[in-house]
Amino acid sequence: MPKSKRNRPVTLSKTKKKPGLERKGKVVAEIKDAIEHYTSVYVFTFDNMRNQKLKDLREQHKSTSRIFLAGKKVMQIALGRSAADEAKTDLHKLSKFLQGDTGLFFTNLPRDDVERLFREFEEHDFARTGSNATETVELKEGPLEQFTHEMEPFLRKQGLPVRLNKGVVELVADHVVCEEGKPISPEAAQTLRLLDIQMATFRLYLVCRWSSDDFEVYKEGLAHLIADADDS
Repeated sequence: MPKSKRNRPVTLSKTKKKPGLERKGKVVAEIKDAIEHYTSVYVFTFDNMRNQKLKDLREQHKSTSRIFLAGKKVMQIALGRSAADEAKTDLHKLSKFLQGDTGLFFTNLPRDDVERLFREFEEHDFARTGSNATETVELKEGPLEQFTHEMEPFLRKQGLPVRLNKGVVELVADHVVCEEGKPISPEAAQTLRLLDIQMATFRLYLVCRWSSDDFEVYKEGLAHLIADADDS
């Protein structure tokens, strides 16, 4: 008689936790540990995130601060969502501001130093596909001497009306690469990079701040967070 599948034994030692749950649990534990080691916590939002630039910022301030970018629910669980489950008094007030593109900045730096750091932080980079152009870029008919003749086929693939004229890449008609306020196409993003035109600026905005004796909301950062939520 065939064995019933319902009665098959399960070896518990072989069961594994889901990697995602383990990772989330680790982040919660790390945030709870940071709460004990830093004097203040900020919620921040951002424009045009660049991972390498953020990594550089983390490295520059690792002796005094720590940055977390994780799922909002994970960060809320670590901080506490209400006064009943918060890790420290009033810390749950941060949780309601963890919406959209937000992160946590734990630090022992004085408030003025943090505010200056975020106010002055600005990193320029090339725009990515789908982001809105900050200006109209139009190429005029004529030679494009910044490009070698080997690049002519690639430029044509990006939609530029070009040809070779005595070994020189030539634009046979005016060409609009992108228009201000409109999404940048994949071809336009490539062309802007070739033209060395940077339209993206990675910026950080403080939304609110918690310390053991104070809680503060930054109007500019909150307005930016709300505006981003309305756009999405």
